[in-house]
Amino acid sequence: MRADLDTLVIALYCAACALFPSQRTPGRGRPQLISDNELLVLMVAQMLLQCPSDRVFLRRARRRLGHLFPYLPSQPRYNERCRTLAPKLGLLWKAVAAETTGAADELRLLDTTPLPRGQSIETTRRSELAA
Repeated sequence: MRADLDTLVIALYCAACALFPSQRTPGRGRPQLISDNELLVLMVAQMLLQCPSDRVFLRRARRRLGHLFPYLPSQPRYNERCRTLAPKLGLLWKAVAAETTGAADELRLLDTTPLPRGQSIETTRRSELAA
């Protein structure tokens, strides 16, 4: 299984680099230790490994993908950068989906990863489903 995950991650990285060529411009502040394309690949891997928690995923990624990603950001930094890369993630998913067999079929695959919502104390008190 590990070799298959490695191959998938490498293929996704190649697709991301083809879609979003690296445009490193000298700027202010520290240079990023992990590129946007590498983060996009990690975001896809997180979805494929069905790990909704960033903290748990980063711990798993260090163990399973650490040989491919020598640097992994902290959980808050990962979350912050992932939010800014969300539009690019959608484009990457579309590009990968277009290359898969059956892309022209009428069958559509959906990501149905459950997202926790409405769990705050205030929301549960005001909900019509509250007992």
